[in-house]
Amino acid sequence: MTQAAATDAAPGARRAGRRPARQRASQVAASELPVARIAVDVPLPHLDRLFDYLVPQRLSESAVRGSRVRVRFAGRLTGGFITERAAGTEHHGRLSFIERVVSPEPVLTEEIAGLARAVADRYGGTLADVLRLAIPPRHAAAESEPRGPAAPQEARPAGPPITTSAAGKAGTWDRYLAGTAFLTALADGRSPRAVWSALPGPAWPDEIARAVAAAAASGRGALVVVPDARDLDLVDAALTALLGPSAHVSLSAQLGPAERYRRWLAVLRGERRIVTGTRSAMFAPVADLGLVVLWDEGDDLHGEPRAPYPHARDVLLLRAHRCRAAALVGGFARTAEAAQLVATGWAKDLAADRQTVREFAPMVRTAGEDAELARDEAARTARMPSLALHTVRAGLESGPVLFQVPRRGYLAAVACQGCGARVRCAECAGPVALPGPHQPLRCLWCGSRVGQACPACGGTGIRALVTGERRTAEELRRAFPGVPVRTSSGPDVVATVPGSAAIVIATPGAEPRAAGGYAAAILLDGWSLLARPGLRAGEEALRRWMNAAALVRPGPAGGKVIIMADPGLPAVQALIRWDGRTHARRELAEREELRLPPAVRMAALTGAAEDIGQFLGAVSLPQRADVLGPVPAEQDGPAGQQAAGTARYLVRAPSADGTALAVVLRAGLAERSAAKSQGQVRLQLDPTELI
Repeated sequence: MTQAAATDAAPGARRAGRRPARQRASQVAASELPVARIAVDVPLPHLDRLFDYLVPQRLSESAVRGSRVRVRFAGRLTGGFITERAAGTEHHGRLSFIERVVSPEPVLTEEIAGLARAVADRYGGTLADVLRLAIPPRHAAAESEPRGPAAPQEARPAGPPITTSAAGKAGTWDRYLAGTAFLTALADGRSPRAVWSALPGPAWPDEIARAVAAAAASGRGALVVVPDARDLDLVDAALTALLGPSAHVSLSAQLGPAERYRRWLAVLRGERRIVTGTRSAMFAPVADLGLVVLWDEGDDLHGEPRAPYPHARDVLLLRAHRCRAAALVGGFARTAEAAQLVATGWAKDLAADRQTVREFAPMVRTAGEDAELARDEAARTARMPSLALHTVRAGLESGPVLFQVPRRGYLAAVACQGCGARVRCAECAGPVALPGPHQPLRCLWCGSRVGQACPACGGTGIRALVTGERRTAEELRRAFPGVPVRTSSGPDVVATVPGSAAIVIATPGAEPRAAGGYAAAILLDGWSLLARPGLRAGEEALRRWMNAAALVRPGPAGGKVIIMADPGLPAVQALIRWDGRTHARRELAEREELRLPPAVRMAALTGAAEDIGQFLGAVSLPQRADVLGPVPAEQDGPAGQQAAGTARYLVRAPSADGTALAVVLRAGLAERSAAKSQGQVRLQLDPTELI
């Protein structure tokens, strides 16, 4: 549905947007297709629609579909994109003229325009918000650079040809039960969809590259999205080794604006049809898209922090459905969402048999096993029991040993040594940490210096509640004198370490790769990950453990992993068996029983309790939807930064009613926006953290 030009769309806009009569008289509409339907860059929910403008004759050739334009909206110059040229309009009043064409480059393709609308509808957002995520800011110098041979866009080469020999080699895909069949289907031009449980080890980038090569051999494009720059470098290196340096292009937020736009234009113009990137690449305009790949789909980096908060998994699966492309969702672990794809038949399970898993997975043990407790009574409570120390000594004889520590810093949380009460800031009640030895306690929220005197018992001694990687390094240097100790965390992430004897301490996600693999790994403080107050605590803990354990040599080659956690917990058992699939199926079954995502769609509404109550009273929710709450809205920061009375409601609906729920809630926000209601109500569909 389109509307009149913006000068007719808002109260008072016609008068503010009028030009002097002499200027209006000089404007002549284009003789062919004089009307342009424009997605105006206005994020207000009640203006989430297309607007009709007249195309001046002088701009008729440059005002092409997908080009950037400037128009007057409510009296102000605003950006937008032409989505269509038409011969007429349904509006009976006067239309405004386009002010100018910023660039004739058709940056908004038909496929991305449709995808952006679908994403906005799914997440209850506006088209303008999604287009800001999908299309990078223009860089004029990059856009004006020579393109090479002056050929029509549809005739430009799509990059170097991909030979069938590169696609026909299965590589390590033959380790999986249906791996070779999956590659064959891709090379034949079919569109298989699979949820892939990758075997531990360094082969996964090459396996992704071979899947991409198979899709490219059938004349189609491919899009690979990974969580971070380190994974992106691995996939880029694998594609370069298999297909050559000029067969693909990499997109990430770490590139400068000019270089990123230059590479994005190469994709838009069809010069490259294989794209790798982080979350920002999920909207890349790949021509003839035939395969989408998402690696480590449970990583929270795949969730977009800006409205309308789309997840890369949902965006890529939408693209695969709309483009009839193949899909490969993979990782060492598996989420309940991925298990649902298999359970509903949308995707097939792609995994190795149990014998093959045992050949490539490290041997995993827990310090709390009955046999170990019989030998070492302190194994249940000690941070590093004798089993871990013996494993480290044995591992150092043949290579490096990895320690995974959940938290950065020195002592990330402390308590009174006398009464056990956790130390908190007297100014803001924030958590207190010890940044280093012989340093004062500091509040992690306001930075205030905190005295060591306990307000409850008056004691001045402290003990560690959560130990960070720096304190762990200090302890290990004393325990293993003469052994090199390296740390990797936060901004100081190490990419690789040599295969010589060393102790490597890393936080989750910052583990370096070791030449030849680690001889052993010690996963410390497992309770810290499992005790996170979130629906996905067990799932996320297992993902982080499996990602670290996958860097260890296979069990038959002597690789060992020791985890400090209760061996009876489902996530720990899944790690011991290296069976993320069963854990994901169990998670899905439990959430279906409790009516929690992904078995249902969930919308979180945050704002003043009175405003949300009025909002929910004014909308007509789907019949099977129910409202949970209100509860106080939690915020990770000083209590003073949270407005008094801020509450959160959850609206739950069956998956079949998910889109209807999003549409109804967005319509309610549009009514509030049009009425200029006081107070803000924030909507987020399928929030990553519910608790």
